[in-house]
Amino acid sequence: MKLSETQRNVLRYIGIKSASLAIRLLMKTLRVRIVNGEAITKAVNEKRNFVSAFWHGSMMIGWYIHRMKDVSALVSQSKDGDVLAAVLEKWNYNVVRGSSSVGGQEALAIMVELIQKNYSLAITPDGPRGPIHKMKAGAVVAAKKSSVPLFLAGIGIKNKIVLKSWDRFEVPKPFAKVVVVYSEPVLIDGNLSRDETSEKIVECENLLNKLQKDALELC
Repeated sequence: MKLSETQRNVLRYIGIKSASLAIRLLMKTLRVRIVNGEAITKAVNEKRNFVSAFWHGSMMIGWYIHRMKDVSALVSQSKDGDVLAAVLEKWNYNVVRGSSSVGGQEALAIMVELIQKNYSLAITPDGPRGPIHKMKAGAVVAAKKSSVPLFLAGIGIKNKIVLKSWDRFEVPKPFAKVVVVYSEPVLIDGNLSRDETSEKIVECENLLNKLQKDALELC
């Protein structure tokens, strides 16, 4: 039987809501340990804006631990983005939908504007299509242009399912142990040259990979 457009939309809506609920219920079972989170907690308590970055494959946990007031996320208008947007809205994120093919400069402009509107940002710097664990410029340049600190978060999950996607997407099993290791706040000098900024991006990429390794070892 061929479904009408309305029927397909209804089924899609039900699927999104079901996936959103399942993810939120799963997250409530996890045992999450935060390492070196004092600086970001202080920033939240003092209502100071920041940028936080975690790898795309770990984003289920990354989005979950940043579910606090006045944090914004840029989410594509793809079908996968629909599920993520539904989850993040339940977690009190300010969700901004952008084109799945949004360019780097356009995305950067959106991120800087959000910070100027007193939102902090949670970013997957190797998304949306990779390469895996290779940092794009957005997180560093947004922090630089907005004069806010950048926090990097390595995320380790002990019991998980790893999907065969480009980002090796990780789905924690119920009651899994999770360790999140934060960097100290990374302050980006607004006067850095283009080459110096590129060097800083590489430094942050190496640091985030180290934090990811540390988090896995602590699980």
